[in-house]
Amino acid sequence: MIVKSIKTKKVVAGDDLFEILSSSLPKKLEDKSVIAISSKIVAVTEGRIVDEISEEHRDKLAITESELYLPRSANQYGYMITINRGVLLGSGGIDRSNGNGSMILWPKDPQKSANKIREYLVRKYEITNLGIIITDSKSTPLRWGATGVTLAHSGFRALKSYVGTPDIFGRMMQHETANIYDALATSATLEMGEGNEQKPIAIITDVSSVDFQNRNPTKKELDFLRLNIETDFYAPILTSAKWLPGRHNR
Repeated sequence: MIVKSIKTKKVVAGDDLFEILSSSLPKKLEDKSVIAISSKIVAVTEGRIVDEISEEHRDKLAITESELYLPRSANQYGYMITINRGVLLGSGGIDRSNGNGSMILWPKDPQKSANKIREYLVRKYEITNLGIIITDSKSTPLRWGATGVTLAHSGFRALKSYVGTPDIFGRMMQHETANIYDALATSATLEMGEGNEQKPIAIITDVSSVDFQNRNPTKKELDFLRLNIETDFYAPILTSAKWLPGRHNR
């Protein structure tokens, strides 16, 4: 797998995402490539920016954006823990970094954005197989630091199942499934950076593990990807917290 990040202009409110993609991507894209795009530039070009930067207002926005949340008082670091669109992260994904003094929310509908981006680039480059991921970063329990996560994908299968296939010693695997879309996001986010690198786009090529599909994911496929705290492997931990319902869950 080869990951190449791309430096762009500073993306600000009023910019057009498709113009940024057109001017930043190379003149030719390889068939069976995956394009990673930071959720931040998608959100900024959608106008998902809030100038009020008080912590109280940030908390209110996080509650509005999230499905479930724990208040700041629930942990020793004084941060809100939230579940937004099935992702466990802080403050509903609302972030000040690279916001020029403003807070940036997640894109309004990341899946709709990913679908439109794929359709646009497939037409522009006249290729058949192209994957799109909209990425962000999050912390992982029991680990320092942030890694990438995919908020939405299009053009390929998000998971690769090994169930019913033999391992190297012939043992038939029963539960093993590879998370392709988050693995791609982690690789891309590493190259894109978290600070002032100004590289919100990455091209991933030579991805033999990706099963491309010349279409957007179906509702059935997307629904399958969403676990809840009761069905998750870590349900004993997740369900023991005193979650409060966010407004996005209503």
